[in-house]
Amino acid sequence: MFGVLAGRAGALALMVLAGVFTARAAEAPVLKASYAATGVVSSVPYGWVDFCRRYAGECDHGQLPPREITLSAAAFKAIDRINKWVNKTIVPITDWDHWQVVDQWDYPLDGKGDCEDFALFKRRLLIELGFPRQALLMTVVKDTRDEGHAILTVKTDHGEFVLDNLSDQIKPWNATPYHFVKRQSQTDENVWLQIGPPTTEPAIVSR
Repeated sequence: MFGVLAGRAGALALMVLAGVFTARAAEAPVLKASYAATGVVSSVPYGWVDFCRRYAGECDHGQLPPREITLSAAAFKAIDRINKWVNKTIVPITDWDHWQVVDQWDYPLDGKGDCEDFALFKRRLLIELGFPRQALLMTVVKDTRDEGHAILTVKTDHGEFVLDNLSDQIKPWNATPYHFVKRQSQTDENVWLQIGPPTTEPAIVSR
């Protein structure tokens, strides 16, 4: 399944790149948003630590200068395509049903996963397309049921947007129904920062 998924992802990347190179540079991006205020250093989710242990080389990039994405029409189109393709392609399943564990962050190599797996896969594909990892930030929130959920924050020169497995629409971070808890630092992906006022952190992310 991994070979099939990787091949389909590669084909998608070629389509996305074609769209990037043929889009008119003068077109304005569709959306604008504000920026989330990050605070003090927070705890690192166990799922991220375990993911980094199992995927050698994925999390050892050290200190990096902060960067953001220039949200041209072409860049927005590429991000939108990745978001929709992953949401359509990956079958949602809980970690318990998938792995018989409460919380496991992973790439959906067998075509199945839950929220953080969707976000990790989108992050990987966007990095492979050339977007800076410092602008693609794994983020933990609480959903409308006060349960843990993971999304991908995309930091751009037009504000911050989220890619969510529960929606095909790219939304400004503050236009979601979520309570933001913490996310990766732009300068070190293994440092996580509090977002907004302190809150009780969810034990797991699972949707």
